[in-house]
Amino acid sequence: MSVAVPTSTSSSDQPAPPDAPRATRQWRFHLFVALMALALGGYVVSRLWRDPFQHAVAENVGDQAFFEWVLSYGVHLLHHGGDPFFTDLMNVPDGVNLAANTSITVYAILFAPLTMLAGPQVTFLAVLTLNLAGSAYAWFLFLSRFVTANRAAAALAGFFCGFAPGFVAHANGHLNWTSGWIAPLVLWRLLKMRDTAHWLRNGLILGVTLAVGFSIAAEGLFFTALAGGVFVIAWSLSPINRAEARAALPKFAAGLGVTAVVAGALLAYPLYMHFAGPQTFKGTGFNQRHYSEDLLSFFAFSDRSLASWAGLGNDLAANKTEETSFFGLPLLVLLAVSLVMLWRSADDRRRATLRALMTVGGLFFLISLGPRLRVADTETDIPLLYALLQHVPLFDAALPARYALVLVGVFGVILAMATDRAFGAGAPQPWFAMGLVVALVPIFPVPLHYRERAPEPRFIADGTWERYVGDGGVISALPFAINVAADGQRWQAYTMARAGKEFRIPDGYFLGPDAEGPEGKGRIGALPRATDWLFLRAALYGYLADLDNADRATARADFQRWGVEALFLPDVITGPEGPLFRSAVEITATDLLGPPERVDDVLVWRIRPGVDPADR
Repeated sequence: MSVAVPTSTSSSDQPAPPDAPRATRQWRFHLFVALMALALGGYVVSRLWRDPFQHAVAENVGDQAFFEWVLSYGVHLLHHGGDPFFTDLMNVPDGVNLAANTSITVYAILFAPLTMLAGPQVTFLAVLTLNLAGSAYAWFLFLSRFVTANRAAAALAGFFCGFAPGFVAHANGHLNWTSGWIAPLVLWRLLKMRDTAHWLRNGLILGVTLAVGFSIAAEGLFFTALAGGVFVIAWSLSPINRAEARAALPKFAAGLGVTAVVAGALLAYPLYMHFAGPQTFKGTGFNQRHYSEDLLSFFAFSDRSLASWAGLGNDLAANKTEETSFFGLPLLVLLAVSLVMLWRSADDRRRATLRALMTVGGLFFLISLGPRLRVADTETDIPLLYALLQHVPLFDAALPARYALVLVGVFGVILAMATDRAFGAGAPQPWFAMGLVVALVPIFPVPLHYRERAPEPRFIADGTWERYVGDGGVISALPFAINVAADGQRWQAYTMARAGKEFRIPDGYFLGPDAEGPEGKGRIGALPRATDWLFLRAALYGYLADLDNADRATARADFQRWGVEALFLPDVITGPEGPLFRSAVEITATDLLGPPERVDDVLVWRIRPGVDPADR
């Protein structure tokens, strides 16, 4: 069965059994593609692999700390049990709704043995590398099965999809968004639903696939499902396909019904937690207008590309991790020419497929531009499609710019079809080969930047902390953990990964509600309190507050609420751009709590709940 040239609903996409030499060549080619994908993935992450324990992605130190925490939580679940979708280890006493965060539950459980053996730092890099490589290989498999029999064309387009600028940008810390293999897998199972003779089996498999995808990248799964639905509808409405679509509809609908039942059963609890559980929220913790695509970004080059390395970079994205389009002008020109070439040579069925692809691409392009048109980093007053969608459930929880990632798959299919057409039957077309070089070489990825981060204190690594807090008690590094100062969350994660005694922490880096009750909107971290802001302000800005007894009374109330038994300050604390103002934090803590103890390589302040810091 082919996306490009659909066949009857009763046909199978299984090719005729090849002879032994041909099968051997196919497996060798598959192995070659897989190894090349793994090598390229390792190359992109290579600077982090040089020192997994102290090198962090330069553009997103906080997100790496969060995902290391989630991976360590998988070890906690295996050894201590608990709820995969809610935890009270962070943000005591309120806890964190992990279903409403990017909790990558499947990865956390699957890679728990590696996390225990080597640490979450190594697991993070392993998953990141495998995500990039697996995405390229999965797209190769999908394209070679459904789009083109030309394996070289499928491989070229597969590598484009797996290592497209948007996904390399998300390699700056996002284990969910680099899981690009989910899209071709879901689309493969969706297209298999047309095999009406096996509607029950296909519905079951698609339901399980959706459950797995939700537990790794719920936002990306939503995009994939939306894109797949738009494609199927657009393809079915084409006059040439209406009869086939009408004949397949009963069994196709039955299969989707099975999918809904299976996915609904597997996801009933996580979906409840996501939308109605404790500490859930509405919308997202980010400004959606800020995270919208600039029109010019589609013609520009991303930070992690050869073109940017050669001096053709820009600042059109919200940050370096959100460079979700940045295809470059040469590639867009090549794709436009490819569409014209394909359209002119296509029959009615092929044109129906191309029309459906362009419908998907056009829709997601418009959504990615956000509620107002932005050009050259200037927002205009021109309203766009997303202005109607930004308050619709599901759409309100996604960042508009990320919808541009769907264009990667659309462009990959067009690239595979055009490459097949240019180098297939008949004389090869050298102009197309030149176009591929001019279009793809500038967006070839370069390794991710890294920055040094604070090493794990001996106080944590050697277990000395256990003398200051009971198992499951509350202790925190200073400043309290948040995205711009995530060290305290890392120390807790590394302790969890060792599967021994554990402690809980106030605050943390996560998404939670900005108010009490179900109407709270999303925000980053816990609701700020006077004491955690006191330390964070000192760490970020070196600010020394003039403390008085009112501040100490406020601190006493905050410590009582958190149940904190001790606080500690390592010799080095790091933020998103390097070391923070440790001396200001020490001065603030000493003024507030009195002189500390020197223990191993940290300063420790003992705190007994209910005792005023000024009385110690």
